[in-house]
Amino acid sequence: MTDDANRQLLTKRMRWAGRIICLVITVFGGIMLAGEATSEFLSQGFVSTPIEGTLLVLIGMVALAGCVLSWRKDLPVGILLVITSAGLGIHIGIFAGRNHFMVWSMLGLPYLIAGLLLLCAWQLSRHKGQTIVLSSNPGAGKKP
Repeated sequence: MTDDANRQLLTKRMRWAGRIICLVITVFGGIMLAGEATSEFLSQGFVSTPIEGTLLVLIGMVALAGCVLSWRKDLPVGILLVITSAGLGIHIGIFAGRNHFMVWSMLGLPYLIAGLLLLCAWQLSRHKGQTIVLSSNPGAGKKP
């Protein structure tokens, strides 16, 4: 396979991996929120929703929008998923009781990974037919 074919295959796999991770964690979070809302409704009846729940629903809606839009554009969705991960980190840091990193690694880290995969896929798709050199040496890719 040529370098360009390898790059296209890698880009395609990165996009699919990002989409699948985003979809799985969004469905998991949605089921978790629906279960929490159902149990609260059954135990207390209909009461006003606390701000923590409302913020989680809003973050979940942003993540769902990212899942839907991931079929169109990589760059905005990658940024959106990284922002979702940061939003979950802030929410967990403020409202969670303890074990913040463990909770964020289950809920926020998958969005960060999916966002970075989509951003890397966008970067690779921009450089069709060009050689990408990943080096800290500025003159590494140049011929003498």
